[in-house]
Amino acid sequence: MSCAECVQFSLQETLQKQRECLKRQKEAVKYRLKKLAARQSEITKKSSVIRESIVQKYQEIKAVLDEDLRRTLSHLEMEEQAAFSALDGLMEKNCSLIQEIEQDLARFTVSMDETDIEPDTMDIGTLVMDTLNNMDPSSVSLDEVKFNQILSLTENTLLLISSQTPIIKKLTQSCQFSQYFGSVPHHNFPSLLVASCAKIVKYVSPDSSEVCLDPRTAHPKLVISPQGDSATYTDTWQQLPDLPQRFDTTLNVMSSQGFSCGRHYWEIDVTGKTYWELGVTYPNIPRKGPTEDCWLGRGGESWCVELFDGEYTAWHGGVPHKLLLTKRFCRIGVLCSYPAGSVTFLEADNMTPLFSFCVGTFSDRLHLVLCPGHDHCGTNAEPLVICNVLSPSCDL
Repeated sequence: MSCAECVQFSLQETLQKQRECLKRQKEAVKYRLKKLAARQSEITKKSSVIRESIVQKYQEIKAVLDEDLRRTLSHLEMEEQAAFSALDGLMEKNCSLIQEIEQDLARFTVSMDETDIEPDTMDIGTLVMDTLNNMDPSSVSLDEVKFNQILSLTENTLLLISSQTPIIKKLTQSCQFSQYFGSVPHHNFPSLLVASCAKIVKYVSPDSSEVCLDPRTAHPKLVISPQGDSATYTDTWQQLPDLPQRFDTTLNVMSSQGFSCGRHYWEIDVTGKTYWELGVTYPNIPRKGPTEDCWLGRGGESWCVELFDGEYTAWHGGVPHKLLLTKRFCRIGVLCSYPAGSVTFLEADNMTPLFSFCVGTFSDRLHLVLCPGHDHCGTNAEPLVICNVLSPSCDL
């Protein structure tokens, strides 16, 4: 092979090697492109999952706020209806009084035409003055203290949410984030925000007012626990002193503590019961004999909610208010505002209002009062339990 041929062969061999090298590089690039495309698809999928999770968390926040708004407005509407009901009652009494005055005016006119004797209008005059004195429109009001607290709560919630948005900014302030919330994964922040709002609700909600049951008021077929926190029906008539304050017909028991000021809240565990009554009462509720006023809510001295035969009813002054509820509740809350003259019953687990009485002005001290009912052949044997109590030795 000549020198020229050797050079030509060497050149072709070199070009062939370079060609093979370029082919391998091309395949490497194509493989990398394939990997990049796969990575792009993976990122798209992960981004979609993250996006859906974020949207879901925001929807959960919105659902929590929407439900809280619904319950708050429902509570306001219930108190408004109770106030309107009280005002309607006062207006009906005034309309009746006007009719009586008109009848007296007619009799007065006839008397003037027939004789010189002036008719006696002293009785109706006294009745008018008593009615006007007892029907001051300002005696009916909403619980402004409570609703001011609700407004304050919503403002605090708004400030909390505003202080934590935009969330993307918080991702660049991990040190500050940790300072306020500790080492929490950023993807859990929406849930943390809801939890923080719940803490605010807890802090501004009305405090429970601790009470214990007074065994001296208990019907002889009621067993009061040593702690004074529960009442249980028994078939045995216990040999107890016949004290003036003891109920002898209705299965009632009152709290030792009463109050004539402030706002008070209790929770009563009614789990497993098919019949019960609970509410608040003045100390002068009738306690002896078969009179219907001894039953809770049947007279003007008490306000209550009862469960009987699967139906819930609110009672006061002998007037029943059927509640369109079917759920069997475990805890009932009793919220009483003495300054506002209101009594509200709630489903305690979710703080859902059940019924509200707008009394206007209370005229005496109020006591918590319970009726666990008969055992109904063992179907109602569970006790009524106050979920917050004082020792019976405490003096309030």
